[in-house]
Amino acid sequence: MQKFCKYLLFSPAVCGVMLSVNTVVFAGETSSASKINQPQVLASPSTKDQTMAQVTSVSQLSDVQTTDWAFQALQSLVERYGCIAGYPNSTYRGDRALTRYEFAAGLNACLDRVNELIATGTADLVTKEDLAKLQKLQENFSAELATLRGRVDAVETRTAELEAHQFSTTTKLNGEVVIAIASVVSGNTVNGQEVNQNAVLADRVRLNLDTSFTGKDLLRTRLQATNLDPFSQTATFTPEGDFRFAGGNNSNAVVIDALLYQFPLGKKTNVTLEANAGAIDDFTNTVNPYLDGDGGSGALSHFGTRNPIYYLANGAGIGIKHEFSDKLELSLGYLANDAANPQLGSGLFNGAYGAMAQLTVKPTNQITLGLTYLNAYNNTFFANGSGGSNNANNILQNASSNSYGIEASFQPSSKFVIGGWAGFTKARILSVTPGDADIWNYAVTLAFPDLGKTGNIAGIIVGMEPKVTSVSSSLSNAGINKDPDTSYHIEGFYQYKLSDNISITPGVIWLTAPDHNNQNDDIVIGTVRTTFTF
Repeated sequence: MQKFCKYLLFSPAVCGVMLSVNTVVFAGETSSASKINQPQVLASPSTKDQTMAQVTSVSQLSDVQTTDWAFQALQSLVERYGCIAGYPNSTYRGDRALTRYEFAAGLNACLDRVNELIATGTADLVTKEDLAKLQKLQENFSAELATLRGRVDAVETRTAELEAHQFSTTTKLNGEVVIAIASVVSGNTVNGQEVNQNAVLADRVRLNLDTSFTGKDLLRTRLQATNLDPFSQTATFTPEGDFRFAGGNNSNAVVIDALLYQFPLGKKTNVTLEANAGAIDDFTNTVNPYLDGDGGSGALSHFGTRNPIYYLANGAGIGIKHEFSDKLELSLGYLANDAANPQLGSGLFNGAYGAMAQLTVKPTNQITLGLTYLNAYNNTFFANGSGGSNNANNILQNASSNSYGIEASFQPSSKFVIGGWAGFTKARILSVTPGDADIWNYAVTLAFPDLGKTGNIAGIIVGMEPKVTSVSSSLSNAGINKDPDTSYHIEGFYQYKLSDNISITPGVIWLTAPDHNNQNDDIVIGTVRTTFTF
């Protein structure tokens, strides 16, 4: 191609076009490639798609030297025809390769420029020899020019068809389908009831309609259908070990689940308005990377997904996240459980609620720490599906509580993450017999990203689900006691990525002394979860 250019050096309008590369702007059309990092040959200085001012002197192109063999050609194109522009960083990159289609497009651009010069009375700038050579080249490349115009016409037709049949210019659809086979595989009795060991086929379907009006905001409308009640209600009779993908609705009825609107307030603050099924993880870092996949990926259980105190706030309200810097972040939130109910003892401010604050610190890229405070009223772990003993849930359902949590994650390498948390709740019973109760939980988590294959995840969670460790004498006299023993939650899973959209996760959950009672049989729950995303 360079030899061909040398042959045509006497025709500057041609050589300069051949030296331009990659992207051209001609006859009012732009290539489909990104214009940010691509040079342009302009049909006119007034072309709307140019990314820099028209070059008026070849010296404006920083990588073009007077000793370059095509310097005179470029100089002529700039000064006589004005149809050359460089990259946004004022370089020309004249030694890059050029396809025949690019040459045809560039040639067409300069032809249009020549015609414009003639039409505006500046024909003296164009010599007869140039016109003859350009006419010959136009004839020789007529097939390529016709093909290029045909391709542009086809793109225009296809674009018009897509615009006419598109769902929305502002809304995108994405979804997740979870299908799982699960069963209690070991354990006979819990709290005097016979454990059900029948295998079940469970599903959870989520369709997200994500709408943006400004490009920086998000209106999410989630449709959800599930068919699995928590095992605590039908199989194990303890909230411990419940699956995160169990939705509490066994009819597969389609309902509006999450409904929220997020928007920036300045450069470092983001606001989330929760209209339905709001959760703290919508606006807060739960400091459990790779394991907090909200049931579709990562951990299988509620307990393994995140610190249980996070579940004490849910419903409708507002969340605010402010980034002081890359290393320090503050999250604030208020969520009411029954915000749409105008009856006494309900509504946005007079019913059950959870209010939280968290300071997230990232001293290094490998370490993340969370310091969490949460105040809740008449809330319950069980209703929110976080696990814990029946005793703890019964207390929190009729109490005002203050919870304190610390979460940590340390990733010493790209293949290994160690983390965990501890949570303490001080509950004040508000029933006829007032009293105080202390509730603790903790866990250590291990994650192994890309184990065996890129995209795979292995995880291990070992900890104690919420346990009532002490109660005041008034509660004890009323028959409300601390949990007698300690139950341990041991969970392991391996998420295998079949493709970008399909993963299979076999896993097991082992509960020792379920419901913090040694009189109950150990329970082992097994599952194979398949997740489809689109």
